[in-house]
Amino acid sequence: MPIYDLGLDHVSLSFATTTVFTDVTQGVFEGDRIGIVGRNGDGKSTLLRLFAETQRPDSGQVTRRGDLSFGMLDQRDALDDDATIRHAALEDRQDYEWASDADSRDIVEALLGGMNLEATVGTLSGGQRRRVDLARLLLHPWDILALDEPTNHLDMVTIHWLAEHLQHRWGQGQGALLLVTHDRWFLDEVCTSMWEVHDGTIEPFEGGYSAYMLQRVERDRQAGVREDRRRNLARKELAWLSRGARARATKQRFHVKQANALIADVPPMRNTLQLRQMATSRLGKQVVDLNDVTQIFADAAARNTDGHEAPDEGEASAASASHVDVVPARYAEPELTGSLEVDVDTADDPRLIDAGVRLDDGPVSAGSATGPSTGSTTGLATNGDAATSDGSVTGDTVAGVPVIDGSTDATSVTGASAPEPTSAARKVTVRGRMILDDVTWLIGPGDRFGIVGANGAGKSTLLSIIDGTLTPTGGHVKIGKTVKFAVLSQRLDELEKLNQYKIKEVLSRYKPSYIVDGKEVTPAQLMERLGFESAQLMTPIRDLSGGQKRRMQLLLILLDEPNVLIMDEPGNDLDTDMLAVMEDLLDTWPGTLIVVSHDRYLLERVTDHQFALIDGKVRHLPGGVDDYMRLIEQAQAHAGGSSRSSGASGSASTGDDSGSAGGDGASDDGKLTGKAFHEVTKRVSAIERKLAKLEERKTAIEQKMADHDPSDFMGLDKLNAKLNAVGTQSSALEEEWMELSERIEE
Repeated sequence: MPIYDLGLDHVSLSFATTTVFTDVTQGVFEGDRIGIVGRNGDGKSTLLRLFAETQRPDSGQVTRRGDLSFGMLDQRDALDDDATIRHAALEDRQDYEWASDADSRDIVEALLGGMNLEATVGTLSGGQRRRVDLARLLLHPWDILALDEPTNHLDMVTIHWLAEHLQHRWGQGQGALLLVTHDRWFLDEVCTSMWEVHDGTIEPFEGGYSAYMLQRVERDRQAGVREDRRRNLARKELAWLSRGARARATKQRFHVKQANALIADVPPMRNTLQLRQMATSRLGKQVVDLNDVTQIFADAAARNTDGHEAPDEGEASAASASHVDVVPARYAEPELTGSLEVDVDTADDPRLIDAGVRLDDGPVSAGSATGPSTGSTTGLATNGDAATSDGSVTGDTVAGVPVIDGSTDATSVTGASAPEPTSAARKVTVRGRMILDDVTWLIGPGDRFGIVGANGAGKSTLLSIIDGTLTPTGGHVKIGKTVKFAVLSQRLDELEKLNQYKIKEVLSRYKPSYIVDGKEVTPAQLMERLGFESAQLMTPIRDLSGGQKRRMQLLLILLDEPNVLIMDEPGNDLDTDMLAVMEDLLDTWPGTLIVVSHDRYLLERVTDHQFALIDGKVRHLPGGVDDYMRLIEQAQAHAGGSSRSSGASGSASTGDDSGSAGGDGASDDGKLTGKAFHEVTKRVSAIERKLAKLEERKTAIEQKMADHDPSDFMGLDKLNAKLNAVGTQSSALEEEWMELSERIEE
C-alpha cells in the first residue's frame, strides 16, 4: 500500500440500511487536485468528513501525516450569528494586517468586498454567509483543502475568481485539494484527477471532468455494462464536450481522434430546426416581445430586484454598526439611477405599484390644492418639483402627498375628500434604482436563451417582466395569445402544498400518457427517466431529499405541458449525473426555453444563445460566457484605472459596445481580444473541419489497402506512403489545435 499524506485504509461505513463504503483504500498525495463526483447519497460529503475525522468509520482507519494541516468547507457553516464578519472571517485582524499581504487582500476583497466588517453574521443573507465562511477558510495556509459545494450561492464572476485562486494557491507539487461540486466547468478548470464514488467504492480517473467522461465511456464500452441509459447520457455529454466550446477552451488533453471515434454515432444534441418547427406550431409566431422596456424601483429597499439572490452586499454595511468599515470591492457593477415620466389615471396604476410608489387610495384627479404642508414620497416627483438625492420630493404637498402639476390645474391625492375624478391623465415622474434601461428584446418560438449577470443585477426582475407578473415602469410587453408559461423557481413552495400526498397520488392528477421524443410515455416512466425508482411511487413528497424534490418539481412542470419554460438556477441540488438527465430531457422539449444560471456549463449546454444583463441592458454574447467574463475583466481594469462616474453615466459609457469584447489584437495581459480572438477561433474551426476530412481520407486509404492485392508490394507501398502523409498532416494539425486552444483559454 502506498504511503499517503492523507488516506483511508480498508475503511467500511454503513448508515442504517445504506452501505456507503466497503473496504475502501484510497488517499491523497501532495500536489493532488482531486474532483469528487457521484450520485446524491453515494457518500461524497461523507468521504470528506472521514478525511476531516468528524465521521468515524465502522472498520479500518484514516491515516494522516503527522504535521499535516487540513481545512474543510462544509455545505452548512458553523458561524456564530452574534459574531461580526471581522471576527468570523478575519479572526479580529485589523485592516492594515490583512491589507498589507497581497494574498490576503485578494481573498478579502474578492469575497468580502462591499461588506461591512462590523456587521453581525446573523444579519447576512445565505450567499453572504457563504462568502464569509469561504474567506475564513482560504485565509489559512492549509496543506490540504476540502471544499464541499464551494460554488453554491456565488455569482459567476466570483466562481471564476475562486477557480483562478485554487489554480495558483500552491506551487507545482505542493498542497492538495479535494473538491465536491456539481459545477462541471469548475471541475475542468481546477482538477487534474477525479474520483467517482459509487456502489461503496472510490474509482480514480486521470484528468479533469472532460477526461473523466472520456475514460468512463471507454470503461463502459469495454465492460459492456447493463446501465445502457446512463452510458448513453455520458456519451451524449462527451459529444457536446468534444464538439462544442469546452473542447476548444479547456485544458483537457484527450486525443481528438480517440474522442471522435467514441462519439461518431452520437447524433447532435438537438434537432434545432425540428424543435423550432414544433414550437411554432404550438406557439404561433409571437411569444414575448419586450419593446422599449424600462424598470425603475422607487425604493430599492422595499424590493429585492433579484428576489432569490443575495441582496446587495452593501446592505451589510448598514447593519448594526456605528463604525462603518466597508471592504473595498474589486469590482461592483454601478447601481444605475434614473427617472421616468409616466401618465397615470389612478393611484393604483400597476406601473406605480410595481415600481414601489404608493399613493393614497383613489383616483388621481383634478382639483385645487387646499394648502401647503410638509411631507415626502420616496421616488415620486411632481412636475416642477426637485427630487432630493435620496429619492424624496421637495415641494408643495397635500395631506402628505406631493402635488402633481398639470398644465393649468393642480392635481392632488386627498383620500376621502378627493374631488370627482376626470379622465385626463396626469404625469408622474418615478425616480430610483433603474434595473432595465430602454430594453427591446424579442423572444420567438423555439428560442433557447441563457441569461447571466451579477447577483442583484435584476435577472429575476427580467424574468418577472417576461412572464407578465411584473408591469414595467415604461415600455410595452406583448405576450402571444397561445403562450402558457411555467417557472421552475429556486423555491419549492409548490411542492410544500403536496407534502402529505404520495408520489403516485400526485401523478394520478395528470394525463395517463404523453408524447416525448416521438414516443408515448406515462408519467411514471418520465419519473424513472428523472432518476426515480418505481418503488418510490408510494413515498410521500415530504420524505424526498432536496435533489429529489427538485426533480419532482421539474417533472410536474413538464406534465403541465407549458410551451414557454423559465428556469431559475435549475441545477441546484442536482448531482452531475442528474444534471445530464435533465439536459437530455430538455433536448427534446419543443418550446421556448429561458434559463438563468451561474453554472456556465449547464447554461451553454441547454441554450443556443447567451445574454448578459449589464448596466440595465440585455446584451448578446456571441462567444458565450467567455464573452461575459471578458466584459467584466475590462470593466474591472477600467474601474481600477479611474473612479467610476454616476450610475447613469456608467450606463452610457458601456451600453453601446455590446458587440465588442476588446480591440483588434491582444489585451495588455496577453489575452486575445476582438479581431485576434475571432481569427483564432475561426482557425480552430477550420482545423476541426480539416481533421474530419483527413480522418475520412485515412479510412478510405485503409479500406483500399485491405482490398488491394497483397502480392502487389509497390502498390501497397504507395498506399502506405499516402497513409503516413495523412497521419503526419493530422498530427501537425492536432498540435496547432492544442496550441490555439491554449491561447483561447488564457
